[in-house]
Amino acid sequence: MDGKDSREEEREEPAGETPEGLRERVEELEAIADSLGDVPDEEVAEVLDRALGLLTEINADVESNLESARGEVRELGEILDGLSFGSFDEALEDLERRERESDGSS
Repeated sequence: MDGKDSREEEREEPAGETPEGLRERVEELEAIADSLGDVPDEEVAEVLDRALGLLTEINADVESNLESARGEVRELGEILDGLSFGSFDEALEDLERRERESDGSS
């Protein structure tokens, strides 16, 4: 071997953080699970190593996506904190007041 991990050799291109890439890895993991009973004993460790590699990749992508989502939520929170809904709130309160008054006069 030239120093490359066997998992790196099997995957020509990383699937990336796309839903399609994640789906591909999950499908590959499912295929490994389905075929595990048919794997010769001498190959079980290699197959399990591949499954572990897939789980590691999936976990890393999920954690990365969660961190990215947290960042987006923080950004949206900062944007919303900077917005003023005063005139909208006043108009909504006025509308609700009119509805209550019209319901009371019916």
